[in-house]
Amino acid sequence: MSDKDKDSDNPFEELQKHIQSIMGDPRVRMQGVHAKPAQPAQGSGDGGDGGEDDEEKTAKERLKRIRHFKLKPREVFNQLDRYVIGQKDAKKVLSVAVCDHYNHIRHQFENPDEAKSFEYQKQNILLLGPTGVGKTYLMKNLAKLIGVPFVKADATKFSETGYVGSDVEDLVRDLVKAADGDVDLAEKGIIYIDEIDKIASESTSGAKDVSGRGVQINLLKLMEETEVNPFSQTDMMGQMQAMMGGGGRGKSQRRINTRNILFIVSGAFDQLAKSIQKRIGKSGMGFASDVPEDDQELHRYLAHAETNDFIGYGFEPEFVGRIPVRVAFESLSSQDLAKILTTSEGSVLRQYIRDFENHGIRLEIDEEAIQAIAEKAHNEQTGARGVMSVLERLFRSSKFELPSTRVTELKVDQEFVKNPDAVLEQLLEEYGFDASEERKAIAGFCEQFEQDHGLRIHFSDDALSYLAERTAAEEKELPEFCETHFQDLPYGLKIVSRNTGEKTFQIDRACAENPDREISNWVIQSFQDDKKSEKDA
Repeated sequence: MSDKDKDSDNPFEELQKHIQSIMGDPRVRMQGVHAKPAQPAQGSGDGGDGGEDDEEKTAKERLKRIRHFKLKPREVFNQLDRYVIGQKDAKKVLSVAVCDHYNHIRHQFENPDEAKSFEYQKQNILLLGPTGVGKTYLMKNLAKLIGVPFVKADATKFSETGYVGSDVEDLVRDLVKAADGDVDLAEKGIIYIDEIDKIASESTSGAKDVSGRGVQINLLKLMEETEVNPFSQTDMMGQMQAMMGGGGRGKSQRRINTRNILFIVSGAFDQLAKSIQKRIGKSGMGFASDVPEDDQELHRYLAHAETNDFIGYGFEPEFVGRIPVRVAFESLSSQDLAKILTTSEGSVLRQYIRDFENHGIRLEIDEEAIQAIAEKAHNEQTGARGVMSVLERLFRSSKFELPSTRVTELKVDQEFVKNPDAVLEQLLEEYGFDASEERKAIAGFCEQFEQDHGLRIHFSDDALSYLAERTAAEEKELPEFCETHFQDLPYGLKIVSRNTGEKTFQIDRACAENPDREISNWVIQSFQDDKKSEKDA
């Protein structure tokens, strides 16, 4: 059955045609669904909302970039090299494949008749390699460089029918959303599907995964060339909106052709690597020289994957055939992670430097500390994602404590990486708590206390430090917290004042932590001092 015949069986399309045929009958009334009246086209002088005009202008500019695509593979490589460390082979392969694909699209604009007669095999791409090596990040920067819409999804969320889970055609619809509703632009976009190895139809138990095979077949149709309905078969509201002529001014509701959409799929393929290891081991030829004896990492076998390996893994031959470009990513070494920290334009370390700068603190990290952080991240075994985990643990307490101190510079060395809490404790002892903001916040409370009770109170820096911690933990303002926390303070201080004649009191940390206990001690002490003064008299 052809795609055209199959699409004609869509019950929602039949419903749409039926309702359209009877909409002219005045006896028919639609309840619960109200179509907005068609809006006339607005010119520049109509004073209408220019938001959609801006979207159309942006889409036209992006299409213009595709029409005039002139990038060379080396230029693409150099751009990717700014953001992704290592993976030279992967960047070379991607640069060539992407340039070939978008040069072909450019030729379609320049010579449409010639392009129709030219048989072009689309270079869909398969990326193999462990997590955290830059696969997704590479693709995002690639799409940004070219100026095309980009959609990323995990293969595990799809089902064969789309009723349980998502339909693979939703990827194409999401591409239209990423193109701000411009179908022409969406038809030149990039769809990136991660965890593709999870839909292999041969499970580890040896039983066939029928749903995985069905998803592969549905993806195969998209990769070849098909036309996708702009609304899902389960999207009843979308179907009704299309029937009513909705979708917004200038937003085409025509079907989306997938001929020029570039599909890039990726996965870790751990089990495949083991299978290739067995195959290579049996042949006993050549591979030992490719991998150093001290670095027999399993993923390196993926560079030797062949078509039969993927078929044996559980992929349909036709599906594998539609992904002719295959490239294996390498695991990141500690040296690679150190370069990511220092030279990558997308380094997360820059984010931490800015976070501290926002509080007036300059963050400096020496080379030994960089290497120590990279070693810790490498031990995480999650690639570049391990860098974020290590940095978060390393600076967690410092980002909380130091903004409230007089510290203006934080120097990170190897000792800090080994024991950040000990170094932080030394800094807090040396620079102390900066109570200036808290003192301003509590000034009103102190003034009101003196007006109401005729007694003057002052808070030590240690007391304000404790109160700042409590208010932050309870998400309360300092004056509001003090009203409740020190509600019995006036009664105790008045007794002390009557016995001693004191009118000014210092609230230290002990009193801030447990005011009832401390004030009770002060009252007892004041009575003892009062009796002693009577005896002396």
